[in-house]
Amino acid sequence: MTPVLDLAGTFVFALSGALAGVRKRLDAVGIAVLAFFTAVGGGIVRDLFIGVQPAALRDTAYLLVPIVAAVIAFFWHPQVERAMPGVLVFDAAGLGLFCAVGTSKALHYGLAPMHAVFLGVCTAVGGGVIRDVLSGERPTLLYDRELYAVPAMLGSASMALLFTLGVQGFVATLSSAVLAFAFRMLAMRYRWRAPLARGVGERE
Repeated sequence: MTPVLDLAGTFVFALSGALAGVRKRLDAVGIAVLAFFTAVGGGIVRDLFIGVQPAALRDTAYLLVPIVAAVIAFFWHPQVERAMPGVLVFDAAGLGLFCAVGTSKALHYGLAPMHAVFLGVCTAVGGGVIRDVLSGERPTLLYDRELYAVPAMLGSASMALLFTLGVQGFVATLSSAVLAFAFRMLAMRYRWRAPLARGVGERE
């Protein structure tokens, strides 16, 4: 994934974290913290599991982009909220890119395909889990009623399968990212929901 696409995905995730901070009536510092960890938390978790220095702690851009997103949300959150349908499209694209790239990086560091899929999902949704925990919300990953983690899992599994078949590089990354993106968009469009255990009703 090119740095431009990576930073674009980082910005969208940071914006969602900053908006969560605004909704929770956090101050400027709290909004910035949520923006940062939503954007790069998943990548940091992945790199720590792999045993390498997190990219987010080496490149200043990964600090500046969440700050920019936090500033935008702090001053112009009503306008950003109105643009949320468009933001959700970019969020789905970021989800697809991050799961594919996270899986690819894990595979190239020698992890088995199943473990690489796990880290790919962590890359895509880990920041959201940290955001939810810090803001006092039930993590989406543990209650995936809106099918957020499932598309990431599908994209990561596709990436691992293509790698096993000898298909690597841009083609594999793009194909897996598009698959996750398309599934996420369809889930939002048709309001697909993950099943609950038998006999368990919806929680309010």
